[in-house]
Order: sequence, then C-alpha cells, then structure tokens
Amino acid sequence: MRRRLVTLLATLALVYAGFCGLLFFAQRSLIYFPAPRLGTGEVETLARPGATVAVSVRPRPGPAAAVYFGGNAEAVERSLPELAAAFPERALYLLHYRGYAASDGSPSEAALLGDALALFDRVHSRHPEVVVVGRSLGAAIAVHVAAARPAERVVLVTPFDSLAGIAAAHYWFLPVRWLLRDRYEAWRDAPKVAAPTDLLVAAEDEIVPRARAEALLRQFRPGVATWHELAGVGHNTISASPDFLPLLRGSG
Repeated sequence: MRRRLVTLLATLALVYAGFCGLLFFAQRSLIYFPAPRLGTGEVETLARPGATVAVSVRPRPGPAAAVYFGGNAEAVERSLPELAAAFPERALYLLHYRGYAASDGSPSEAALLGDALALFDRVHSRHPEVVVVGRSLGAAIAVHVAAARPAERVVLVTPFDSLAGIAAAHYWFLPVRWLLRDRYEAWRDAPKVAAPTDLLVAAEDEIVPRARAEALLRQFRPGVATWHELAGVGHNTISASPDFLPLLRGSG
C-alpha cells in the first residue's frame, strides 16, 4: 500500500512538473493572441531591430497627438473610432504589436516596450504634446513609456500592477511568479511617472482583480494618479459605459 502511494505521488509530481515545464516554454502563446488587421486605414511602418512594426494613423496637423497601446488580443483599429471621438483634434497613432496585423517579428516584453518607446519618440518629434493611452496589457506598456518620456497625460484602461499578480490570482495552484518571463511590472515604473494619470477601472472586471489595479494606484507619487471606477462594466465591455469617453477625453 505504501509503495502504491509513493508511486502515485511520484507520478503526480512528474505530471505537475511536466505541466509547469510546458507552461514555461509555451507561455508567450498564452499571453499574446495576435489579431489580424481589420480595415484599410492609413498605416505607417516603424523599422525596429528584428522587426518592422505597423502603426495605424489618423493624421492631424498641429502640436497635439495621442499614442495607443492595446490589449493582448486586440486589433487596435477597433479602438480608432472611440479614440477619434475622444481626441478629435489630436493626431492618433495606434501600435500593432510584433506578430499582430501587418507587423512582423514575435512579441515579447522587451521587444514591445522598445517598440513603444520608439513610437513615442517618432510621434513626439512631430507633435510635442502627446497623450499616452494604454488598455490592459497596453496599460503596462503606457506606464513604462510615461516613466521614460515626457508624456502630457496618461490614460490607463483596466490597468494592473504586474502580469505575475494577475496570473497568480487565476492560477493559484501553479508557481507562475517563478515561471513568467514577460512580467510587465508596471508597479516598478509608476513612481517615475510625472504626467497626470487617469486609471479607468471596470467595477466588474473578470480578468484584472480589483486588488491588482489598487496595487498599481498605490505606486504612483501623491497627486499624480486618479482612480475612476466605472459601474456595470467588465474588462472587455468598459468602453460601453457612458462615462468612458468623457474620462478618456479628460472631461469626466
């Protein structure tokens, strides 16, 4: 009986270790869900080491622009109408992550953060007043950009403090904090952000636990970040709130 129990436990340990190994090597396919390109709007390209990334553009003359970093499964063109409504006078630049739409290469945290900084630099050279907007995964990217570049304002939609924190909440039975390579630790960058920052949080978010957004809020310096909780909406439906566009615009 003891031998059978030992054998069973050893088998379960092997299966668990094998599952953890599979998760470690396949994790990027579980983090990034490349979306195909939708529509035929204006697109620029940005040459980067190891890839050429695409940027959807809504041109406008003048000093003001907004850059947008989307979620991990988002075709960013879908957000163009609401961004155009929120920022009618600003030029718009929406980054297609590596491997998404017309961008080549493979996504990773280091690559996406570098691409985002390069896009900001291009936009800032044309328009000195840049609002940085990020949604979900893109919120972590937006925090990183705003910590290193002179953003005019930052808007974070369904943000979180770290990807590991979200993964640990959903997969508590796995050592995800040890396994993750792409960590998106926005909490590390938040204290360096000086621009006024709005956190748009879905009250019924089923993906990002409220505690993870609250943890991010606490990392900003006093007076920098403002919490806005939108009632009756979830992670993927937050833009349906009547408060969403005014808050995105900065008039909520």
